[in-house]
Amino acid sequence: MPTYIYLHGFASGPKSAKAVFFQRKFETLGIPLLVPDLNEPDFSQLSLTRNIAAVDRLFPPLPQPVVLIGSSFGGLTAAWVAQERLQVKQLILLAPAFEFAQAWLPRLGDQFFQWQTQGYLEVEHYAYGQSRPLNYGFVEDLQAYDEGQLTRPVPTLIFHGEADEVIPVSASQRYGQSRAWVELQVLREDHGLTENCEDIWQTLQIKNILGRP
Repeated sequence: MPTYIYLHGFASGPKSAKAVFFQRKFETLGIPLLVPDLNEPDFSQLSLTRNIAAVDRLFPPLPQPVVLIGSSFGGLTAAWVAQERLQVKQLILLAPAFEFAQAWLPRLGDQFFQWQTQGYLEVEHYAYGQSRPLNYGFVEDLQAYDEGQLTRPVPTLIFHGEADEVIPVSASQRYGQSRAWVELQVLREDHGLTENCEDIWQTLQIKNILGRP
């Protein structure tokens, strides 16, 4: 039986609607689903590198396989973990944050330059219900990752909303174009994908992904 790990998105948390949904669904199958809090120990020092290290610490001993389910920035994290860890046998990505810097940073406008000079940006954090500061090191760390290096052929199923206002569906389309192991399903929804959770779950069962060794 694989170890299943769910990775929440940026400024989200382990109690998000999707995380809770999947945890309950896994419970009905009698399968544990690990849902780490990637905000810990301090959201202000969040980085992709820190996320990857946090997930790595959850891995079972070799050779037990791992299936990663990642939402948004958690999806980007999952892709990078899978690149390095051969135990990852399947990726399920929900509106993954590919091309995150290109999609998000231009929308900040003058705030971006303030972030550079002041060192911190106030980010609306949905899990905490209030804004929290984020260190500019988040950007510097993110820019060190070249998504063109994500070349390990891990079977990958992506669900992305055609009306995604945060990460355009075109980012997932470009990601899948040169990777034959990627399947993209475009849904009629926005970035949250909360209206399609049940359909996503049914697809996973139809494809027997949860039963893969």
